[in-house]
Amino acid sequence: MALQVELIPTGEIIRVVHPHRPCKLALGSDGVRVTMESGLTARDRVGVQDFVLLENFTSEAAFIENLRRRFRENLIYTYIGPVLVSINPYRDLQIYSRQHMERYRGVSFYEVPPHLFAVADTVYRALRTERRDQAVMISGESGAGKTEATKRLLQFYAETCPAPERGGAVRDRLLQSNPVLEAFGNAKTLRNDNSSRFGKYMDVQFDFKGAPVGGHILSYLLEKSRVVHQNHGERNFHVFYQLLEGGEEETLRRLGLERNPQSYLYLVKGQCAKVSSINDKSDWKIVRKALTVIDFTEDEVEDLLSIVASVLHLGNIHFAADEESNAQVTTENQLKYLTRLLSVEGSTLREALTHRKIIAKGEELLSPLNLEQAAYARDALAKAVYSRTFSWLVGKINRSLASKDVDSPSWRSTTVLGLLDIYGFEVFQHNSFEQFCINYCNEKLQQLFIELTLKSEQEEYEAEGIAWEPVLYFNNKVICDLVEEKFKGIISILDEECLRPGEATDLTFLEKLEDTVKHHPHFLTHKLADQRTRKSLGREEFRLLHYAGEVTYSVTGFLDKNNDLLFRNLKETMCSSKNPIMSQCFNRSELSDKKRPETVATQFKMSLLQLVEILQSKEPAYIRCIKPNDAKQPGRFDEVLIRHQVKYLGLMENLRVRRAGFAYRRKYEAFLQRYKSLCPETWPSWAGRPQDGVTMLVRHLGYKPEEYKMGRTKIFIRFPKTLFATEDALELRRQSLATKIQAAWRGFHWRQKFLLAKQSAICIQSWWRGILGRRKAAKRKWAAQTIRQLVQGFILRHAPRCPENAFFLDHVRTSFLLSLRRQLPRNVLDTSWPTPPPALREASDLLRELCVKNMVWKYCRSISPEWMQQLQQKAVASEIFKGKKDNYPQSVPRLFISTRLGADEISPRVLQALGSEPIQYAVPVVKYDRKGYKPRARQLLLTPNAVVIVEDAKVKQRIEYANLTGISVSSLSDSLFVLHVQREDSKQKGDVVLQSDHMIETLTKTALSADRVNNININQGSITFAGGPGRDGTIDFTPGSELLITKAKNGHLAVVAPRLNSR
Repeated sequence: MALQVELIPTGEIIRVVHPHRPCKLALGSDGVRVTMESGLTARDRVGVQDFVLLENFTSEAAFIENLRRRFRENLIYTYIGPVLVSINPYRDLQIYSRQHMERYRGVSFYEVPPHLFAVADTVYRALRTERRDQAVMISGESGAGKTEATKRLLQFYAETCPAPERGGAVRDRLLQSNPVLEAFGNAKTLRNDNSSRFGKYMDVQFDFKGAPVGGHILSYLLEKSRVVHQNHGERNFHVFYQLLEGGEEETLRRLGLERNPQSYLYLVKGQCAKVSSINDKSDWKIVRKALTVIDFTEDEVEDLLSIVASVLHLGNIHFAADEESNAQVTTENQLKYLTRLLSVEGSTLREALTHRKIIAKGEELLSPLNLEQAAYARDALAKAVYSRTFSWLVGKINRSLASKDVDSPSWRSTTVLGLLDIYGFEVFQHNSFEQFCINYCNEKLQQLFIELTLKSEQEEYEAEGIAWEPVLYFNNKVICDLVEEKFKGIISILDEECLRPGEATDLTFLEKLEDTVKHHPHFLTHKLADQRTRKSLGREEFRLLHYAGEVTYSVTGFLDKNNDLLFRNLKETMCSSKNPIMSQCFNRSELSDKKRPETVATQFKMSLLQLVEILQSKEPAYIRCIKPNDAKQPGRFDEVLIRHQVKYLGLMENLRVRRAGFAYRRKYEAFLQRYKSLCPETWPSWAGRPQDGVTMLVRHLGYKPEEYKMGRTKIFIRFPKTLFATEDALELRRQSLATKIQAAWRGFHWRQKFLLAKQSAICIQSWWRGILGRRKAAKRKWAAQTIRQLVQGFILRHAPRCPENAFFLDHVRTSFLLSLRRQLPRNVLDTSWPTPPPALREASDLLRELCVKNMVWKYCRSISPEWMQQLQQKAVASEIFKGKKDNYPQSVPRLFISTRLGADEISPRVLQALGSEPIQYAVPVVKYDRKGYKPRARQLLLTPNAVVIVEDAKVKQRIEYANLTGISVSSLSDSLFVLHVQREDSKQKGDVVLQSDHMIETLTKTALSADRVNNININQGSITFAGGPGRDGTIDFTPGSELLITKAKNGHLAVVAPRLNSR
């Protein structure tokens, strides 16, 4: 069975214990964390986690290939001994969560895979246990991830360190100082959207409990030239864009600003005001919140924003030449804003921008400036205002971070952890004064790095009693001396040229350099170079051979940038400012100080020497950041760019120093614990001293004397191949050990499982038998009691209710009710009902009545409106004709319909005559004349107000319901009926004799419409009707075999109708 490993996002290699259960965590039942050595089993795929273990450690190609393998597997961290090498992945790998912090917290450095948190935890534990100040030095190119690494370190300490007793205010201020400093000190460059344009060293103060209680920040060499000029594709400092994008309308109006960055000269030179990856509006909200956290009052925020706005207005100050070619301010509106925002006199500021004050022989003279000089003065003022404000801002943050604990007023009872986020070695196509200072800084730090690394190695060898072997390495002290040596160094020559009287230029500075250091092996100019090298050197350039390689510098601008002059009258104007921040930035003591201020290079050299002293007083840790590509694309590995950075970071030199002695060292206890299974004498446990056990183990493994040394507490292994062979042997040994352990464990595990199952089965069986027995006994007891009660009740069933027969009577009632529930009638016509016992007869009658009502109610609920109308009409017909009219029973099964004539059967002229009256019912009828009783076909129409008799397309007669006095029919099966009208109605000729095949339906609907239900007369023998004025008619009805209607000899209408039903 081969060893199964899996990578998790931290770079940790996990051995899978259960092959069918994937391992996702570094700790837990599914997998076990393996130490750094375990990663060697997968070294062909993911490389080694420590470059010290590279077999070919002198090969730069092997070094870069190891980086490539790890980067391909999203393993961005690798060690060079205690040094952490980090590659920017340009994406979130989800490896900085609280869970990851806990995984690296309190764990030995080499027990876990490389990670930023491992360095952070090691430094923190050394700070607490040894009570010695620590420092973490982070370096690398712009865009390599230095600022992000600093944030992650602060996040780790904020999350894992104990909270101070007086609250977490300091911890919050430490975290919130970052967005403020980034806003004022970071900018978008071609290489990085959030590039730090200053060096930063932060001290975090911890009390004796390990809680952060204070802090202090030092800043170095702010790139203030960016305020007035940016290269194409770059931006000014973030704060300008954040203010314009996120500031409130009222704030911008008060500051005289517009939201469009294109309106300001200092923001358009890079032609890159908008960047898709930067959300200035959101960042401004974060900065405003952070300013509140670090103790900024509202007045201080307003004063600070006034200064930021004044820099933008200053860039929009324009000049024009007068007749004498002297500069004059042409933008009065901008000058007014500047006067108000900086709280200075407008006339004084105007004069300071267009004139220069010169003191000669004790007299002050004002010299007018030309256009070029005025633009220089304006830009110099903008740079001075911004850079001094930045220094004030750092001081303000430091006052906020200062420990305020009265119980520990001094730093003696505390320890300090320093974080250095400094610019890396820079080599551009055009390198100027800034690159010279930055690379000088890196030379000093590289010198310190090599010295401290060698010192650490030597101290460890001496502590372990192993002879120290001198290491050959490139000592860059010679380059540092070339730059900083007194009187002879480049900085001294530059200062001397800046201070000397006469016309000093950048070229005279270069000439003086050639005269002074022309014999130095690391210095070269066009004049000093041979014929071949001159082709790559301009006449205004010089070349330095740094530890990381050659860099060519252009001297153009060296003197101006080193002098950084601000005209005296501009200083006087700013010293008179009533803006509280400006009054602190421009101290009046500067005006009375006759001593010339130190140059920028000298200031930087002194601050750098101070920084080196600070770092030398602390225990160092190193993080080297590498940028994988210039396009900021995840997963892209640019080998040329990375080789360039490996060289300039001095990583190969560091590896060579580390590997000069022994490649691997471990405590005896850790080494024995890991490899003891390889020797029968040390397996499974060793009872003696760990050192003796290791001696026995290496003797069994056959280590040669030149391959290892035994120290006082550690074993030192010289060659990685020796460790690799040991690790491979352990892997083979684990195969057999795993088989034996699995067999023993499975036997033990299944026997324990069987015994537990057996004991459980016996317990369950006993318990279940008891349950069944108790249930059976209880059931028998209940059955006997029930039978006894039923017998007693049956005997006394006719007696009044008493305790002896109550159970029986209740049983009988319950049985009846249950039987009734099953035998309830299904519909209204079902009259069946069970016979109740004597005691329930009254209740049975009530239940029966309720049941019938319920069925009737349900039936009525189910009837549709149409069917309800049908039933109502049938009920009226029954009320009128049932038992009275011979042919009524034949009409019962026939449904009444709404009309017997279709819309096309009624003439449109009739409809027009009726107007808006709707026709409720229409039926064809036969009308008999009043004189000769001649039958004529007609249509009878019912409207809401009248009965209408229609002949073809003509309304023959209209009988209003109010004039309809009654309706007469015979009791026989004939279909004749007479409509009686009022005799007084002159419009009517008399009563109407009609015959209809649907007589029952027609009369029912007529009676309902005319509300004459009670006015229908059913006659037995004859019907008398009004035939006209003063003349009556008679209809005689006689039974017969068939229907016959004729005029009799006596002048009556004779109707013979068959009898259909016997009454």
